[in-house]
Amino acid sequence: MELLPGLAISASGLTAERLRLDLISGNLANIYTTRTAQGGPYRRKVAVFAERIKEAMGSPGPQAPGYGVHVAGIVEDNTPPRLVYDPTHPDADAQGYVALPNINVVNEMIDLITASRAYEANVTAFNAAKAMALKALEIGRV
Repeated sequence: MELLPGLAISASGLTAERLRLDLISGNLANIYTTRTAQGGPYRRKVAVFAERIKEAMGSPGPQAPGYGVHVAGIVEDNTPPRLVYDPTHPDADAQGYVALPNINVVNEMIDLITASRAYEANVTAFNAAKAMALKALEIGRV
């Protein structure tokens, strides 16, 4: 049994949202990358979250939900690349179109705001759980 499961739950959320923020910044940094090692333009990356399940009381039986979150994987967005007419670009095709990454700045900024708000919410929950634990320790001293 964990002493403070609230801290562990908030910490898992902080870790997951930090990875999501890292992916968003990587997407924005590669918005004009037209050539990758795999060939073609950079593909937008998205984190997939899943609920972390913990076995109840250490038994192999039923599992209790609600013990945080983890990153189940990082997937590439399958949206086709944006085609922009620029015949002077070195990666332009025969018709003069360049395949740019499938990244929309507005969507990335919305994701950035929601990820930062979720991060802030997890920090607040972590600090509240920590404050409650400290108050509980003070009760024991009296």
